[in-house]
Amino acid sequence: MTGAEQLLAALHAAGVDTCFANPGTTELDVVRAFEAVPGLRPVIGLQENVCTGGADGYARMLGRPAATLLHLGPGFANGIANLHNARRAHSPIVNIIGDHTSWHLPFDAPLTSDIESLARPVSGWVHRITSPAETAAVGAEAVRQSHARGGQSATLIFPADHQADPVPVEGAVALPQGAADGLPNDGDDVATALARLSQARRIVFLLGGGDELSGLGARAQCAVARLCQVLPATAYAETFPSRSERGQGLPAYDRLPYFPEPARAVLDPADLVVLVGAPVPITYFGYVGHPSQLVQDDRLLVLSRPGEAVAERLEHLAEILQAPPYAPTVLPLPEAPTGALTPAAVGRVLTAALPEHAIVSVEGGTCGYPFYAVSAAAKVHTTLTNTGGAIGQGLPVAMGAAIACPDRPVLALLSDGSTQYTIQTLWSLAHEKLNVVVLITANHQYAILRNELRRNGAPLSAQAAHLTDLGSPAIDWVGLAQAYGVPASRSTTAEELAAQLAHALDQPGPFLIEMAL
Repeated sequence: MTGAEQLLAALHAAGVDTCFANPGTTELDVVRAFEAVPGLRPVIGLQENVCTGGADGYARMLGRPAATLLHLGPGFANGIANLHNARRAHSPIVNIIGDHTSWHLPFDAPLTSDIESLARPVSGWVHRITSPAETAAVGAEAVRQSHARGGQSATLIFPADHQADPVPVEGAVALPQGAADGLPNDGDDVATALARLSQARRIVFLLGGGDELSGLGARAQCAVARLCQVLPATAYAETFPSRSERGQGLPAYDRLPYFPEPARAVLDPADLVVLVGAPVPITYFGYVGHPSQLVQDDRLLVLSRPGEAVAERLEHLAEILQAPPYAPTVLPLPEAPTGALTPAAVGRVLTAALPEHAIVSVEGGTCGYPFYAVSAAAKVHTTLTNTGGAIGQGLPVAMGAAIACPDRPVLALLSDGSTQYTIQTLWSLAHEKLNVVVLITANHQYAILRNELRRNGAPLSAQAAHLTDLGSPAIDWVGLAQAYGVPASRSTTAEELAAQLAHALDQPGPFLIEMAL
């Protein structure tokens, strides 16, 4: 076996079955090696940030890593934005980065770069492969490391000569294992938690996203609802959860507001804020007159850290406090909207149309927040949001989720500005024939920036309007999608959107709807 074949075989043996790839010249032997490992599916992306976002979406749904295959330092750099989001989501990922042949590196060829320095800020573990003999051990260790600390990127730098050279006859060498511990459950113990909960006069539970046992998994949400019946408490989801379960039969928790003023209106009156897999609430940016850390340590109770399972602990607390069983309520569907499309109308149409167990990848606040406000009445579904704020996440995360869960319908509710960052994903959706319905909010502006510019009543200046305008020329999303091989339509009214969405969900493969607001 070559070093590349042995590395892929080791990854596959450790449970990796998908690799999102944008290879170049220094990865050609890895490309050849896929023939020797037929159980490892390569998925081509036209840009590296498509690959890393795809791996993030895959990991969020299955809790295990996909691999990425990227070209040298500049290629890896193109994928860093969505690896930043994946780090915030605690997604396990194994990155394979090709490098020049080891004997060529000293000559500083044009594509030579300090890959280690690029990788460390978005990776929990970085390793440079030094010989084909270590590739089996490296593959197993990379998967182990990807599960550390609640989920992280493990990055391998693979020089081209070690990919191509055969593994020595004497066999593989052992690799000294580094620390790969999971997050310790170092939250407050049950006795301390009970004491503080019983003494508090006003409590806010803040639930964090993750897998099925996380704070926003179904079990934990229901357990918190039970606790809120016997405690002076309310509950919120974190503002941008990596994954949350939502819909009929589950509690209708709002997300903690994005801007500091409404967020503080929720948090300031509480004498105890309970973190259930959520990070300490921090303002997204620094706002004059507001503290960066919205809740100081003396008002915090940590039941679990991000990435930890917490459902059983919450159920145990509910039993100790003799909380009554959770009684789900049936919420009426919102009234069907008519007339011109508005963000609120989009939210109501999507809520009514959402299939059972759908996955919704949301990026952009224009329609994302109105949808979340009414989606508790939809059929049970999973929502994935932009965890790290680096835009261009929504479309590739939807692709990764569709590959991870081919039996579940996937929708991507996106804004037009951010989607341009990874628009090449449309080609991959068509190439892989994935069942993803893409809903584009076409307001032809960077609306979030305009909202920030108008804060506290400030006017939107002419230059600020110019720098946040995407309407001159306006992007033709229908033509753009069709150019990538994705059928598309345009809706201007709520009735048109409802009809087009029903059509899109009823046919195989991807479909894009431009929603003209």
